[in-house]
Amino acid sequence: MVLNGVDNLDRHASLFQGKRIGLITSPTGLTRDFRSTIEVLHERFHLAAMFSPEHGVRGDQEAGGLVETYGDPITGVPVYSLYRKDSKRLTSEMLEQVDMVVYDIQDVGVRYYTFIYTMLYALEDCAKAGKPFVVLDRANPLDGVTVEGNVLKPGYQSFVGNYPLAVRYGLTAGEVAMMANDEMNWNAELHVIRCEGWERGMLFPGTGRLWVHPSMGIPRFETALLYPGTCLFEGTNLSEGRGTTFPFEMIGAPFIRADRLAEEMNRKRLPGVTFRPVYFKPTFSKFQGEVCAGVQIYVTDIRAVRPVETGVTLLYAIKDLHEPFAFLPPVKEGSRPFIDLLGGDNVYRRSESSDVPAMLEAFREESRAFADRKRPYHLYR
Repeated sequence: MVLNGVDNLDRHASLFQGKRIGLITSPTGLTRDFRSTIEVLHERFHLAAMFSPEHGVRGDQEAGGLVETYGDPITGVPVYSLYRKDSKRLTSEMLEQVDMVVYDIQDVGVRYYTFIYTMLYALEDCAKAGKPFVVLDRANPLDGVTVEGNVLKPGYQSFVGNYPLAVRYGLTAGEVAMMANDEMNWNAELHVIRCEGWERGMLFPGTGRLWVHPSMGIPRFETALLYPGTCLFEGTNLSEGRGTTFPFEMIGAPFIRADRLAEEMNRKRLPGVTFRPVYFKPTFSKFQGEVCAGVQIYVTDIRAVRPVETGVTLLYAIKDLHEPFAFLPPVKEGSRPFIDLLGGDNVYRRSESSDVPAMLEAFREESRAFADRKRPYHLYR
């Protein structure tokens, strides 16, 4: 079994002794026997504060719901919000409560997934305040080798993309922290407590661990594997399956011809996936209470599937086959459309289906360059 950073605290106890610890965590902050990192640090050291990301430190907040400051009902430790309306950063007042900040959240290895920016914001804030920052590292469930998609471009930064990563970046959270700390010249006092037994080529099933959903929208490993491609549909007028038991695995809308779309997608013979026509009624989010038609994506080979290329190909197939397809407008005046923020570029809005082969080849070139760029920060073989 792969051991994550929290499982290896014994040999690093001196780092934490005598320190007022501030912890950024979520329900995925667990040891191999499902003890929470909150409990471990509270029992063994001085857990002085917790800092809550989206969904809350115990997972009791809705996606996108603002988190208020409160006292943890189990430990009594104060919990300060890092998911506020006006900011997602550590304040000087928060940092005055602690001597170091510890981060322990399971990442999914995808640029859109916001926890990685909670970490990077906190790392930068700690660097400015002269506070040590510790990452309790965790295995990347999508492996540490495969890189997919384009790299975020300047001018497209947001909370779903605030650092020039490829879509599927093939790094652990600790490695991302090392890379950003170096490339951004933050010069934080950064400590990464490494995993044991994880090898770069491992996908999650090879770790021997049980899947703990990192958020309600990622209930299964297969969901996480498809997410780099199907998350793009959040920037469109199609349902990405939120409000169903298969978010990011079912894509549809009331105007879709399910049989026709499934037939078209299966005709393309994309590696590692197959498509089934489906009908579903979301209980919340887009098309709540309406019957949607679309496709369910099945992963037939976890090694062969290329989720970004799958998602892009599906997006343009729907765009070609169904005239009501549209990209969503900006949420507020003066901001970029959400598809641009997810895409880290305006490439999706300015391209047609005839451009897809060239687009995907350009993505592969960017992925290869990113793979070279990230290599010096590898902690694992």
